[in-house]
Order: sequence, then C-alpha cells, then structure tokens
Amino acid sequence: MALKDHTNDYSDIINLPHHVSKTHPRMSLHDRAAQFSPFAALTGYDAAIKETARWTDEKIDLDETSKVSLDEKLLMIMAKLSEKPMVAFTYFQKDERKAGGSYETTEGRIRKIDFYERVIIMEDHSKIRIEDIIDIDSELFENKMIE
Repeated sequence: MALKDHTNDYSDIINLPHHVSKTHPRMSLHDRAAQFSPFAALTGYDAAIKETARWTDEKIDLDETSKVSLDEKLLMIMAKLSEKPMVAFTYFQKDERKAGGSYETTEGRIRKIDFYERVIIMEDHSKIRIEDIIDIDSELFENKMIE
C-alpha cells in the first residue's frame, strides 16, 4: 500500500478559474463578515440581570409627629407663597420598572400647592406628591421651631 502524495491533492482543480454564479449576486464583504459574528442566543438577558440586581429603597412610613411637622411647614410655605421662597423637598420617587423606588431631593420655587390633587407644582412644572414628601427645608424655617 503506497502512501498518497499530499502535495498534489488538488492538482485537478487548482488551475481552474473561480466560479461566478449567474443566478446569485456576489455577497458583500460586510454580509460575509456578519456570518461569523458572535451570536447572542438570549437577547436582552444581560439587561434583565442588571435590572434585577439594581437596588431600590422601600418607602418610609412617617410617624404622626413627622406628618404634623410637614403639615406645619407646608402651611408656612403657603402663607409666603407670593414671595416665591426657595424650598428643598426630599421625597420618595416610585420606580417605574420594579417594586420600591428612591429618595430624591429637589430644590426650587413653588408655583402652586394643589391640596385637592395632593401635589406641589414647581415652577419648572414638575409635580411632587405631598404624601411622598419626607422632609422640607427652606430659609423660612430658620427662625421657627417646628421640629
């Protein structure tokens, strides 16, 4: 049994011209490269894992003393609303995608306090729900004993 000469395996086709199809157009280099790009079998899986791992806070339930203090502060702000004092609110912002949320602090001037809808409308038209507020700070409170 003689060993096959591996140097001449393609000797019958090596000098033939490259085949060009008459029915199928030539594939672009971009499309050819795309065939070999990595495949993500679970599209969105990484984003879902990151979303699940993202921390959220629970909403704090205020005691009655804290609620009364916040109500007094709101009444003081209402009395001086025409003077447009600067006010800082710390409030709970509910997360839109999962349970819980985060605490935000925003500072600005109040446009309107709507006790019927239970919201504070800031000059930039953002709204803060009164029941989500856990702290109010303003220069109006510096000489007053509220807390």
